Amino acid sequence: MTGPQVQIILERQLLLQLGDRLKRLRKAQGISAVEMAERISVTRNTLRSVESGDPSPSIGTYLRVMSVLGVGGELALLAGDTMQPSPRGSAGSRSKRAAPLVRVQVSIDDTSHRLQDVQSLALHEEAVRQVKKNPELVQRAQETVSNWLAKADSRSASLWIEWQNILQAGAWRKALGPTHHAQQLRQASPLVTVLTEESRQRVLQQVRDLKNGVVLT
Repeated sequence: MTGPQVQIILERQLLLQLGDRLKRLRKAQGISAVEMAERISVTRNTLRSVESGDPSPSIGTYLRVMSVLGVGGELALLAGDTMQPSPRGSAGSRSKRAAPLVRVQVSIDDTSHRLQDVQSLALHEEAVRQVKKNPELVQRAQETVSNWLAKADSRSASLWIEWQNILQAGAWRKALGPTHHAQQLRQASPLVTVLTEESRQRVLQQVRDLKNGVVLT
């Protein structure tokens, strides 16, 4: 798959990879999470969000972490003129030599549970987007979880009860986080039942594309 458009799930995977890279760099440089949080003036929870690729922290927070780790220059390449086309009328613009072509392939290894986690997260993020556009979908999800609770005892009952509270309060972040508990919530989720088949298949196709490798030119 090629093209200039970066799809939602690809954006999510790139953030996950960035967060993981920053975490590995911090550990390799012997900087503790407490020290890093103090140096960039954020809470431990915010740093944890950055290192898990959460899109919630501001780009400024990501940049401060990158600067401390000595990789802020990579973002500076995007912000500066280095990667811009040559100005019209300049020698560079008149050159007959082909501009260098950079191709980056992004993929995800499916030998672990990572691919499944990314797929589950993407489905839930899409469901949250639809729920925000149409709050009536929340009631449908609430009815689903109530039916599940009424049918039989289950080891997932405590998670379903927590889902009732999440749906009522709109506390989506509880289920969209990188923690093990958030993963458990997604596995027992009534939220994805509100997705249309078209939306579900669109997300699943993006996951398949990412598994095969998405080429950015």
